[in-house]
Amino acid sequence: MEFEFWHIWLIAALIFFIMEIFIPSFVVFNFGVGALTGSAAAALDVSLELQIAIFCIGTLISFFAIRPVIIKYGYKRSDGIKTNVDAMIGRQAVVSELIDNRNDQGRIVIDGDHWRARSVTNQIIEKGEMVVVNQIDSIVMYVTPVETV
Repeated sequence: MEFEFWHIWLIAALIFFIMEIFIPSFVVFNFGVGALTGSAAAALDVSLELQIAIFCIGTLISFFAIRPVIIKYGYKRSDGIKTNVDAMIGRQAVVSELIDNRNDQGRIVIDGDHWRARSVTNQIIEKGEMVVVNQIDSIVMYVTPVETV
């Protein structure tokens, strides 16, 4: 069996699509789309130079038209999920060392980790009290006491 140019373009497209599985950046996929357009051009018996030009045009169109849509909807689930230190905002903690902003002291414990803490309201918070983390600045947690009922 003799290979024609459209076969080669089609095999290249399949290789690009398979590579995209292992390189999840959604870039190699665009080359696969370009190779498919090159394959269609080769099937219509156009010159090799025009096939390459159509491959480039198909890749660019795919990159600027399809990729942004896939990125927008494909990565939608990760928006708004707080991770690392940001996930601690709103959580409760126990004061492990008296919190006194005037004397620059205070520590809290969250999940067994000790953090420097400051009071948002500048009030003194005693050791053993429960607090809520309101904001984080570098390694300092800004907290307010939990209101007891």
